[in-house]
Amino acid sequence: MRFKLVAGLALICAGGLFAEANYIGVDKCAKMCHKSKEKGEQYGIWKNTKHAQAWATLATPAALETAKKAGVAGDPQKSEKCVKCHVTAWGVDPARIDSTCTKDQGVGCEVCHGPGSAYAKLKIMKDKKAALAAGLIEPTEKVCVKCHNAESPNFKKFDFAEFSKKIAHPRPKTDAKPESEAKPAEAK
Repeated sequence: MRFKLVAGLALICAGGLFAEANYIGVDKCAKMCHKSKEKGEQYGIWKNTKHAQAWATLATPAALETAKKAGVAGDPQKSEKCVKCHVTAWGVDPARIDSTCTKDQGVGCEVCHGPGSAYAKLKIMKDKKAALAAGLIEPTEKVCVKCHNAESPNFKKFDFAEFSKKIAHPRPKTDAKPESEAKPAEAK
């Protein structure tokens, strides 16, 4: 029985349950639920990363110069060679990209965590096992090196452990400490 369950789950995963999830964009992921202090201010952390500015970066004179050196003629924002690593859901069937997932969001949550329509509901996100079962990905080095590799004209040695610290956005425990662990109030 257990083998059948595991085999069934493997078929679901491989067969497309998660492949059918839609990309919903940063506003429905981080901005809606992951911006409060209790949630670790994850939206604010992301907003201040180069990932958040990835699309806008392609519109800069520096990007144009880099693109020329890499053999890209014209606007880097129109080149698949550039765009594929500067936006969420590049190359995905447009039917799977909600209108709330836009290029100007740059490299958003779903590049690392997978398309969110199946796991973004609060009821699911409150239970990590349920979120993982619904398609939430915990990013690994393999996810990152799809873009952080020698194909990039600006590639520098990629150290997963070092770079993941720069973009870390952990969710702190929100449970209140028991009174015995609480700091004593200062005397007035």
